[in-house]
Formats: sequence, C-alpha cells, structure tokens
Amino acid sequence: MARIRVDKWLWQARFFKTRTRASEMVAAGHLRVNAVRAAKAAHPVAPGDTLVFPQGRHIRTVRIVAIPTRRGPAAEAATLYDDLTPPAAPVAPRSGPRPTKKARRDAGFSKDGPLD
Repeated sequence: MARIRVDKWLWQARFFKTRTRASEMVAAGHLRVNAVRAAKAAHPVAPGDTLVFPQGRHIRTVRIVAIPTRRGPAAEAATLYDDLTPPAAPVAPRSGPRPTKKARRDAGFSKDGPLD
C-alpha cells in the first residue's frame, strides 16, 4: 500500500499554503492520525486513515481517499479526501434593521452608568 508523509499530504491536498506550515502544525502536536497524536511531520499516512487537525478557527476531520502525485488545482485536491467535519451551527439572522445611536442610548446598552 502506498504511503506518504503527512505534512506532504496536507500540503498537496491544499489544507496548508506551505509544506513548512503543515510541518510546524504537526510538530506542535496539533494533528491526530486515527485518534493518535502524530509526533513527527514524517508520520506515514495511507488511504483510509482519518486526520483531525485545526484549520483557522475550525477543527477539520478528513478521511484520506487517495495519495496525490503532485500539488494540483483545488478541484483535483478535493478528490483526495472525504470531509467528515460536522457542519457549523447556523447563525440566526438579525430581526429588523440595525438600531440607531439614539435607540441604543435609550435601551441602556452603554458601558457607562447613568450620569449623576
């Protein structure tokens, strides 16, 4: 079965802009491969492995489907994995227009207390 370094796979799958960033994230201990923390960027991965890592403010969970031969376009990179990350909770839209400055003062949203 073909294997590849985890930092190289993350870079080729376009999760990180540079391979160095992917290596730093792994070296910092932020990556789990099949629920086990990866200690080194040279940790080998193969199709079927599950990766859990932070990306920005989100925690990503992906299952490796294929080993890439190059770092291609985003459409090609998307075929390398199945995204198992649960969808984010929807943000409730605001009801009505934004309050005016006078309405905010009248509602008591000010940080300061009333003037004596």
